[in-house]
Amino acid sequence: MAKKSIRLRASNKGGVATVKALITHPMETGLRKNKKTGKKVPAHFIQTVSGKHNGQEVVLAEWSGAVSKNPYLSFQFAGAKKGDAVELTWKDNKGGSETAATKVR
Repeated sequence: MAKKSIRLRASNKGGVATVKALITHPMETGLRKNKKTGKKVPAHFIQTVSGKHNGQEVVLAEWSGAVSKNPYLSFQFAGAKKGDAVELTWKDNKGGSETAATKVR
């Protein structure tokens, strides 16, 4: 089994959940050149990130190659309770995707 690319945590304080995610991804812009060959490294970046709370989308982000390698994302939403399900999914420009899920603590 491949190593997961998303580290996800969700905590609750006063009904407001804070979700923190660290995503392992190369995030290549397509503009950088390989130092040995001089050829451009092909673009490879996350295009969309979706966050769901109990199956309902609470955040949708559209990214480009301008986001740094191994991006960190944090967001908050109201109405969370301890034990609620939180899910984060990313999709990249090469058809790759991954989903991670956790419970609100």
